[in-house]
Amino acid sequence: MAHKVLVICGSPRAKGCTARALQEVCRTLNEEGVETQWVQLGKDDAHGCLACGFCSKNDRCVFDDGVNRAAKLLAEADGLLIGSPVYYGSPNGALLGFLDRLFYSADYSLHMKVGAAVVSCRRGGNTASFDVLNKYFTISGMPVASSTYWNQVHGFSAADVEKDLEGLQTMRNLGRNMAFLIKAIAAQKEQTGLPTVERGCFTSFPDGK
Repeated sequence: MAHKVLVICGSPRAKGCTARALQEVCRTLNEEGVETQWVQLGKDDAHGCLACGFCSKNDRCVFDDGVNRAAKLLAEADGLLIGSPVYYGSPNGALLGFLDRLFYSADYSLHMKVGAAVVSCRRGGNTASFDVLNKYFTISGMPVASSTYWNQVHGFSAADVEKDLEGLQTMRNLGRNMAFLIKAIAAQKEQTGLPTVERGCFTSFPDGK
C-alpha cells in the first residue's frame, strides 16, 4: 500500500511563495514513492472554532466545509504537511482557524502520523510562525520531520523563491526526511505495533487547589 501525505497550503494564493515551497517538498516525496494529496485553503470564508461541542457528538465539525473534507483525507494519510505565509509574525489566521477545527474535531488518532510545517515570508517572522505550526503536531503525538535548516523560504513572489537556493534545498531535504520517517514508522508498526498512549490523567484542578 502506497504511503500518503496530506498537504494543506494555507495561502490564499494558489501559485505564491508558500505553494512553491510546498511543491518542492511534494516533488521530493513523490520521488521517494510517497503520494501527496493537496488541499488549497483558498479564499473561502474561514470559521474559527465555536466550542459548540458538535464534533464530540457527531465526529465532524459543525461547519460542513473544507475542514471535514480534509479530515477524511487525513484519516487515510501517513503524514501531514502544512504550509503558511507569514502575516504579522504569525501564520495566516484563516489557516489557524482551519487547523484548530481540523485537529479538535478529528474522531481518530493522529498518533505517529508524521508532521511537517513550511513557512514563507519576505524578510522576518518565519521562525515564530514555524513554532506555532509545530505545536499542532507535538500535542497530537505526531513525530515532526526536520531538515537542514528551519523549513522556510524567502521572497515576495514565487519567482523570488526560485532564487532562494538554500530554501529550496531545505525543502528537498525535508521531503526526504519525511519520507524516511513515514517508511520507518510503517516498518516498525508491522513488527511491534505503535507505542502505547496513556490517557487516564486529566489535570484541571476543579477544586481550586
